[in-house]
Amino acid sequence: MSRLPVVMAITGASGAPYGLRLLQVLAGAGTPVWLIVSAHGWRLLGEECGIESARALASAVGKAWRSVELYTDADRGARPASGSARTAGMVICPCSMATLAGVATGNSRSLIERAADVVLKERRRLILVPREAPLSLVHLRNMVAVTEAGATVMPAAPGFYQRPKAIADLVDFMVQRIVDHLGVDAELVPRWSGKAPRRR
Repeated sequence: MSRLPVVMAITGASGAPYGLRLLQVLAGAGTPVWLIVSAHGWRLLGEECGIESARALASAVGKAWRSVELYTDADRGARPASGSARTAGMVICPCSMATLAGVATGNSRSLIERAADVVLKERRRLILVPREAPLSLVHLRNMVAVTEAGATVMPAAPGFYQRPKAIADLVDFMVQRIVDHLGVDAELVPRWSGKAPRRR
């Protein structure tokens, strides 16, 4: 039986390395990914990861790119825009506050927002990974609204109990939490065993 695709979006919140690593892990696990990158998402991929084009993104993912279908955010008629297209859910990583607001109010101004609206109405998983600080009352109210609608808000706030040694360890911590919620098997970081690892 073929796996259902995960809709994944990368938007213009700082945190593009989270999105890139998540894409690598999902595709590497053989999960079909319907990928949507907003205009600001592309900008952040360039500024934070040195990825300036779809070809460069494909190169960063490697052979696993064959599991990825790339959609244009302006195409609100693409497959992720319809509830009749079966998916395993959606994750927006990173999720800008503008995107969060659009999802919270059901604006559907873009394919990303429409796909998120579809996932909510079809009662599928929707995971939003915001990366912003501090949070205004508007941000918090929008988070409450999407949570009440059925989404999971998972701020990009990595833990330190595994004593990370590099930025990549912090990124993997968050990506592990995301794929766990998507039901994708991956072991990126040691899981909590009841005590922190010894110092080396």
